[in-house]
Amino acid sequence: MLAGDMTKPIETILVIGIGKVGALVATLLHESGFKVRGVDVRPAKDRPFPIDKVDIANTDAVRAAMQGNDAVVSCLPYNLNIGIARLAHELGMHYFDLTEDVPTTKAVIELSESSKGIMAPQCGLAPGFIGIVGASLTPLFQTLRSIELRVGALPRHPRGLLGYAFNWSAAGVVNEYLNDCEVISRGRKALVPPMQGLETIVIDGIRLEAFTTSGGLGTMCDTYEGRVEELNYKTMRYPGHCGLMRFFFEELYMKERRQEAGDILVNAKPPVNDDVVYIHAAVEGVKKGRMAREEFVRAYRPKQIAGRPWRAISWTTAASVCAVVEMVSNGTLPQQGFLKQEDIPLEAFMKTKNGAMYAE
Repeated sequence: MLAGDMTKPIETILVIGIGKVGALVATLLHESGFKVRGVDVRPAKDRPFPIDKVDIANTDAVRAAMQGNDAVVSCLPYNLNIGIARLAHELGMHYFDLTEDVPTTKAVIELSESSKGIMAPQCGLAPGFIGIVGASLTPLFQTLRSIELRVGALPRHPRGLLGYAFNWSAAGVVNEYLNDCEVISRGRKALVPPMQGLETIVIDGIRLEAFTTSGGLGTMCDTYEGRVEELNYKTMRYPGHCGLMRFFFEELYMKERRQEAGDILVNAKPPVNDDVVYIHAAVEGVKKGRMAREEFVRAYRPKQIAGRPWRAISWTTAASVCAVVEMVSNGTLPQQGFLKQEDIPLEAFMKTKNGAMYAE
């Protein structure tokens, strides 16, 4: 259990799940000066930090691995995060994760009401960085008409009609495509179906389509209800993708067979190394008495980190949670209770060692 004062800097961190993103999270935290340990069912030996082999399904074994650390970062599939969050709450640790799953986040919010440390889910790219960016644009306006948040993680050189590669968890993508989506419509929270509201976006001359998917807004609907007329999140893909996924899930009834659907899609569209992450945040409202629009638009590509190449989706996700860990540790952010991504100041985020990667 974490001893004494929760306002002290974070020193020791356990990263659970040393996969495509978890390995980079642990690496970035190690490079940032934290004492890092990893936990995975298949420990690797080529990392600059120790990794323990632990059965994630064994609660007692996971609890034993977590004890004695100041914080834990869960990089597990979304359906396993709540178990780690409960153990962190029990042990009085700071908790961070990358989940886009709405029920998981609601469970973490309940735990945070009596937590000794910070409970910070949704610290990835979407939800996560996109919400920080979107919220940073809102103080520029006297009144808000709309907040539109868009993210696309794509292969740079797509092939085939889908124009996609599964560089992210298949289970997470399927979850986003099939679960209802929280939005604000006409000033009030509402649920809308996924894979709807198709629109066209052009970034750096690249034509993309965007459509509703679940989970990308995190807690923003609760924060902005009554303050903005329209708030929504959409995923960006190459043109034609949405129609084909509707056919796959709806006409072929794969929506009733989620695990099998994910397996089929990954087999058909395996990961690629040369990817790109598009960020498009736009806010409209009244500024200085006139209707105006502010945008944050970026295209992020792979980077060399600690002597190894990393995909854009990996580093944009990992750097976000690591920046938040830095800010909690140095006292820029609260160190107890629930942390909303939209409460994280973008300027301070960009000044952290890991947040600065987004500004390069």
